[in-house]
Amino acid sequence: MLNKPTHEQALALAAVFQACQLVDNLANTGTASTSDTQVCMAALLNQDPSSIEDLYGPRESLQCGITAMTTLLGDRQASEMFSSATLSYALTVLTVERQLSKQKAMLDRLAAGLENAKRQAEHFSNTHDNVFANLASLYQTTLSTLRQRIQVKGNATYLQQPKIAERIRCLLFSAVRSAYLWHQLGGRKYHLVLYRKALVAALKP
Repeated sequence: MLNKPTHEQALALAAVFQACQLVDNLANTGTASTSDTQVCMAALLNQDPSSIEDLYGPRESLQCGITAMTTLLGDRQASEMFSSATLSYALTVLTVERQLSKQKAMLDRLAAGLENAKRQAEHFSNTHDNVFANLASLYQTTLSTLRQRIQVKGNATYLQQPKIAERIRCLLFSAVRSAYLWHQLGGRKYHLVLYRKALVAALKP
């Protein structure tokens, strides 16, 4: 029997959508919400959360992801604010996470790299340029080498700027981290096919 998605699963998936939406914003406009990015980065660096609230903060912290997910999985057509690229990135992230789950050596390397970045962030901040650069480099030498890669499309003017490219890699990294939690909580890809309305409904408090 197929299990319907739970509230916690839906929130973890909303976090994937939030990171992917921010990637789309950066790729096309060169900017993204600082507060929403902070939530994603804090979640990425928290390897041992005690609860989903410990990882993401209050539900309102994921409002960007909740709105994107509600729009893109709902019956309404994607608006200009939430493009189909965000959904495409989210689906690819779920595939990347499953490939990563089979790579124990890479997982160990990521855990060590994230612990180092966490110490760095404690000295600076989660959204300091040095932290972005460190995590983007870790992403490039690990996740970017998997068979399935996340191809980001947008305005070349922004994509070619090193600092924006670093932020995009970090946000994709965060999306994969949330996808890992989504799977840990019982989330499965078939939910996005069979239970779209149930996923949206599960987002409600």
